[in-house]
Amino acid sequence: MKQLNQNFEKLPKERIAEFCICCGSEKLKNSPAVLMPFVAERVFNWKQIKIDKTWGLNTIKNGQTYSICNTLLCSKCNFLFLDIRFSDKELSNLYNNYRGIKYTKLREKYEKNYEKRNKDLIKGITYLDEVEKFILKNIRLPVSILDWGGDTGKNTPFKNHSKKIHIYDLGNSKTVNGTIKVSKSNLKNRKYDLIVCSNVLEHVSYPSETLFDIKKNMSLKSLLYIELPYEKLIIEIENKKKSYESKKHWHEHVNFFSKKSILKLLKKCKLKLVDFRKLDVAEGNFSLMQIICRKDFDQ
Repeated sequence: MKQLNQNFEKLPKERIAEFCICCGSEKLKNSPAVLMPFVAERVFNWKQIKIDKTWGLNTIKNGQTYSICNTLLCSKCNFLFLDIRFSDKELSNLYNNYRGIKYTKLREKYEKNYEKRNKDLIKGITYLDEVEKFILKNIRLPVSILDWGGDTGKNTPFKNHSKKIHIYDLGNSKTVNGTIKVSKSNLKNRKYDLIVCSNVLEHVSYPSETLFDIKKNMSLKSLLYIELPYEKLIIEIENKKKSYESKKHWHEHVNFFSKKSILKLLKKCKLKLVDFRKLDVAEGNFSLMQIICRKDFDQ
């Protein structure tokens, strides 16, 4: 593992994870779990089926099938994650036309009342003012912004106080007024004052790859704002109130970050921490990690 730790920029992309993708440790604990049926069908086209006597199986019992996987926990940094690492194509399957008609219809098939929940999600976050206050402690307006994974741009901060706002996203949603959708080819040789990576790293297979890509658009003066769910289970694991084995299913969030794991990841990606805060959002009864960092001057 010594070579891996020294060269974190070129992690081997394994189908099934064999090391911690935050710190590189091979000391992983594992526990059986299932991949939620919506994700299994959307990503792999693995449809749920019922096995009955017409199958003629002798050693397999009749019943509902589910796609099996493993929950992994890094013993070094408390990073909790799904062992299956989706390819770029599979992530595209999942997030293309995100929350669109086909996405919503399929998810409603497996998760009743999702359509109503989706309408609430589309309205946007309720804590945007808290995001802006946190960032403003370290930056002066107006700024040029790249929102990496920003979807429509509805939740992008400082929309009325920016030189330009570019949105890069895997999906193909139309962006809101005042923002411009860009592709990876558009981003070549561009630098931004502020890059926002909000609620993205919990979805991707190799977060370090995303961070190294983002760094290409950062100068030494640029700020990177990262926002992550601070999952209730992670907090309970950190406080030794629950075991990682209680994570029995996996959905779109394939990575559950602890504070220690995200700080380890930033260090591996040569990003210097500027500010960190835990934000409790009363309206949704959930918590977030808010992080501001810069490119490391010593790299």
